[in-house]
Order: sequence, then C-alpha cells, then structure tokens
Amino acid sequence: MHEMSIALAVIEQVAEAAERAGDVTAVRSVRLQVGELAGVVPDALAFSFELACAGTLLEGAELVTEPVPGRARCAPCDHEWAVGMPPRLSCPRCRGASTDLLSGRELRITGVRWEDGTTSAPPCEPSVEER
Repeated sequence: MHEMSIALAVIEQVAEAAERAGDVTAVRSVRLQVGELAGVVPDALAFSFELACAGTLLEGAELVTEPVPGRARCAPCDHEWAVGMPPRLSCPRCRGASTDLLSGRELRITGVRWEDGTTSAPPCEPSVEER
C-alpha cells in the first residue's frame, strides 16, 4: 500500500514547514489535492495518514482531500475532455492519439491549518508527486 509512504511524505513536509514557522504546537488540518489518475485510494490515504500522525505534531489533524478530475486535450483538433476512469486518452472528437494530459495526476499539499487557526500556503518543498 503506497498510500502509507505518501502519508509519511506529507507528514514530513508539513512538520518541516512547522519547524521553519516556529511556535507551532500542533496542526489542525492538511489540505491535499489528489488527482483522479494519481493511483491513490483516498480512504486508504486517510487511514494511513491517521496512523502515521500518531505521536507527531500532526496527531489528530484532519486530512482534507480535494479530488482533481483527469482532463486531456487533443493536439491536432484542440478538443478537451474529461478522461474518466479507466482513462480515455484518445480524442472522442477526431479519434486522434496525440493528446496532452492536462490534469488528474496531482498529489499536492495546498494548505495547512495550524493550531492557532492560521492557514499557511503549501510548504516550500516539492509536492509529494515530485519526491
């Protein structure tokens, strides 16, 4: 289950951001974009996140996942469409196979809410997908 390694990477990045911010005693919530095509099971990620947070600055923090639908664009005819699951990567308009995936692979921390109620921008680290 790779969701545990994702949860650990998120926790590490948020803990590092909290250390840089100073005076942070706890994290209330973490907001995470999860692309439809990222290969992540949101329920498994939430379960892993809860387990991995135990004994850390993030213990008890809520993981808020924002789904990002997969979208593609056909290079020859410029048509855009929702790729769905399983993904349809050939153009439904011209049947072309030269497509660009526009969204759906995201796995990115988009915000953190600290114990004092303030919200920070994403940590100044690579997104989880880039690690």
